[in-house]
Amino acid sequence: MKQPDALILSMQKGDEASFSKLYDMYNKAVYGIIYSIVLDKAIAQEVLQDVFIKIWNNKNSYDVNKGRFFTWILNIARNTSIDKIRSKSFKNSKKNLSTSNFVDILKSSDSLNSRMDALGVKKFIDKLKPTCISIIDLLFFKGYTQADAATELEIPLGTLKTRNRNCLKELRTLVLD
Repeated sequence: MKQPDALILSMQKGDEASFSKLYDMYNKAVYGIIYSIVLDKAIAQEVLQDVFIKIWNNKNSYDVNKGRFFTWILNIARNTSIDKIRSKSFKNSKKNLSTSNFVDILKSSDSLNSRMDALGVKKFIDKLKPTCISIIDLLFFKGYTQADAATELEIPLGTLKTRNRNCLKELRTLVLD
């Protein structure tokens, strides 16, 4: 998919109509990433609004030479979602979880596949080694820190960082080919 350069440039000049079109283009994919991290529809909607406010307020920090716009906004979404689940208010709201939450977690044990389908990256992820799939799931879809992911996978932190770098390099090669 060709990057909407004209819309991005127009948005960076303050054009709200261009921003609205970009929102229409990307909000579903961004919501998918957010929901996969926060696992709550209402909170995901709230975070989605926060993400697009951040995009508007920081529109001039995006540089086409440093990466794709889609990657830039997904990083904002991921970071905002992780900040939300690490917040004290989020943790307090989750102290009394209902049993339906655990049923959802059990049902979604294979949810990486559905999230990847929604983002259109499943065909690329499927070509990676199982180790890479696990690392990408923990770090990018479940919001784990590198230290937490290393503990979960029972490997040293340095090993996780190296494998993550190699996995992302391999994924980048698959996507660009």
